[in-house]
Amino acid sequence: MYAVFKRIFDIVLSAAACIVLLPAFIVLAIAIRYESPGSPIFTQERIGQFGRPFHIMKFRSMVKDAPALGSWQTAQNDPRITRVGKFIRTTSLDELPQLWNVLIGNMSLIGPRPEVPARETAYTPGDWKLRHRVRPGITGLAQVSGRSALTEAEQLRYDLAYAVKPTLATDIYVLLKTVQVVAQRTGVN
Repeated sequence: MYAVFKRIFDIVLSAAACIVLLPAFIVLAIAIRYESPGSPIFTQERIGQFGRPFHIMKFRSMVKDAPALGSWQTAQNDPRITRVGKFIRTTSLDELPQLWNVLIGNMSLIGPRPEVPARETAYTPGDWKLRHRVRPGITGLAQVSGRSALTEAEQLRYDLAYAVKPTLATDIYVLLKTVQVVAQRTGVN
């Protein structure tokens, strides 16, 4: 019953948010495109529920072809990040296109952040499988418990705790705490 309720909640909330935020999507896309050539949307392969790959969508916060200019991870003051990109990262607005990923079922609003395929080697096979029992989320326990300030081991602990026993109470807690974390701009790089 929980899984059905959660999927309905994801569909209703993400569809409503896409409609309400459409003007913001347009303004952000224009600002990104104005500052730096290329698509305002960045897509990247990630791993979803049951290990199925999908393409995550984000507003592009870096210069065009940034992956070719350095690591797939970003550093604190990464020179590839544009001025608009810095703003949308610190406000988490870069995540908004993921509402489409939620709407079509690749992601959920709440769950472990989706990993890139290359990160599989950083996990034990059991942890990798357990982490992907649930749909990845736009936000999750790790994001509201320290975000990028957490060590990899701490992030994994939170992700696995959620995957083992996702509950409506945890989802409500994470959703409410996300609003606070985003408003305070904590743990952003």
